[in-house]
Amino acid sequence: MLSLSWGTLRERRWLFAGAVSAVALGVALVQSSLLTLVATGEPQIPPGTSGREAEQIREGYVGAATLLGMTVLLAAFLAVFIVGSTFAFTVAQRRRDLALLRLAGGSRRQLVVLLLTEALLLGLAGTVLGVLLGVPAMWAQAWLLVRLGFLPGHFTVGWSAGVLPVSAGVGLGVAVCGVLAAALRAARLRPLDAVRDSGAAARVMTAGRWLVGLSCLALAAPLVVAGQSADFLGALLVAMAVSMLGAVAFSMLSPLLVPPAGWVLGSALRRAGVLGELAEANLREGTRRSAATAAPLIVLVALTAGFAGTLDSLAAATGVEIRRLTAGDLVVESTGAQAARLRQIPGVAVASTRLSVEISIRAEHREEGRTWRHTYHSGIVAIDPDAYQRTQRLRPAAGSLDRLRGATVAIGPGLAAEPIRRKVPPVARIGDRRVRLRIVAVMPEVLENGADAFLVPRELIPDELAARSAAETIVQVAPGASVQEVAARIRAADLGTVRTVSEWADARVAAQTRGNRDIMLVLLGMSGLYAAIAVVNALVMAGAERRTEFAVARLTGLSRGQVVRAALVESCAVIAIGLLLGGLVAAAALSGLQVIAVPWTLLFWLAAGAFLVGGATTVLTAWWATRPAPVTLAAARE
Repeated sequence: MLSLSWGTLRERRWLFAGAVSAVALGVALVQSSLLTLVATGEPQIPPGTSGREAEQIREGYVGAATLLGMTVLLAAFLAVFIVGSTFAFTVAQRRRDLALLRLAGGSRRQLVVLLLTEALLLGLAGTVLGVLLGVPAMWAQAWLLVRLGFLPGHFTVGWSAGVLPVSAGVGLGVAVCGVLAAALRAARLRPLDAVRDSGAAARVMTAGRWLVGLSCLALAAPLVVAGQSADFLGALLVAMAVSMLGAVAFSMLSPLLVPPAGWVLGSALRRAGVLGELAEANLREGTRRSAATAAPLIVLVALTAGFAGTLDSLAAATGVEIRRLTAGDLVVESTGAQAARLRQIPGVAVASTRLSVEISIRAEHREEGRTWRHTYHSGIVAIDPDAYQRTQRLRPAAGSLDRLRGATVAIGPGLAAEPIRRKVPPVARIGDRRVRLRIVAVMPEVLENGADAFLVPRELIPDELAARSAAETIVQVAPGASVQEVAARIRAADLGTVRTVSEWADARVAAQTRGNRDIMLVLLGMSGLYAAIAVVNALVMAGAERRTEFAVARLTGLSRGQVVRAALVESCAVIAIGLLLGGLVAAAALSGLQVIAVPWTLLFWLAAGAFLVGGATTVLTAWWATRPAPVTLAAARE
């Protein structure tokens, strides 16, 4: 059986090359993400680092670890899905050959053993190649995290032999599991049905496809509803789950969805003449091939558009919330010393300053019977509670800011969800002083990333520290005064950068959007590349196995160029269907959000790239497949 499997692999190496590459890329992606994740387990804090810088480094490690954890999950999903669909397509392409083995005397058990042996060989080859590819992928992933600022420049990641069992388990496991269901189905088919492509062999929608497709749809529906009330991280997780489940569901049900979509596109295809009609017929008849080609594209579009749309929608919702909560006309960014002079500017009625002070607060947490203390260095702002309440519509969820006087503190929106013990006084270190603070208020959560952690009264901060602290002041202009004139006076006095509230909110949204783009790049950079390569792989596998079909078309009178153009039209139609189905999944992921921002630019470039890369792959593959004289291929087939 081993020699037969090896001979089959050598004979149909072009078909199996796609399966090996799918396994290798999946192993490399999982391995690199896992090794980088392990390296973030212990933050590397250089000696002499200040408390605030150390806290930022630790937060970067936590954020990177969270992203990498999602990346590992996504990589494992893509590996299982893409390898499984690739191996299933590989077996489906060989159903006539397998039927001839049955007619020659092979049993069902021998057929299954043959396919599993081939899968083991392919999985072993893919694992070895994936382990080697995983090393540069690991370096690239670590470089990207450092380049985008998630991790410090001194972060390093190294190879560990302990990951080899995981890599082997992924490579061999997904290969065997990917081919097992297809092997069992191929063994159950009647050989004559497989040879004639009739009966059960012609039925693409199997019981397994129905079960998986409908189950994923049933699981995705309640998640769409749950996404309406989720926070930032929750919405991202919901979008990931809906995108993954929806992509699997539409991929499994694609044999039902592709023919109607092909019928809708039929009018446009028929306008292209005979070649369009041929492409339409191939699209309807080659349902299995079209579904296998569209599947990775559905996943790519669903994940990319779903995640990007979710992050952009959250950023847009943040901008709406900032405008709604801010009661002012201008925002001035300056130092504390400059902010103290703003009230002297003619036309300024109220100036509410937030000072980002360099102090630390140590608070006690308690959750599920466990108590611990944590020291915060970032997100601590000093305010004048009266002015703050006149320029902010955000009101405490508990307590009152009117009591923010003396040695007191309010828990800010950034820590509202943290289990801080309110009856235990936090301890602030202000210079050389240690001050026990009484919690007088708890602010509600907001959408913005990096919201204030603690609010302390301005009177608690020494004047020298306040003067050199970064300040952000919301200015209310006096009735009858011109906002533009007041802004010009502030600029003339050189008291900081002046913007309207709308411009200030847009800048904060733009900063969050840039951060979201970085998150997308880390989360979907290599995974998206893997899915894109899987699309190319599917097109190559499908085209390489159509040499006889192309030869018959040429024998009927079509030229080589016409055959290639017909294949290109068909490929573009399949790509359009994949983009449409993936877009529908992404729309479902976004539907639970109150503010929706569609990433049109990303969708345009994604569609343009899909047509460009898919079209080029199809042309090259079809041109290669039509090189031999058509009569030789047709005669060989007969």
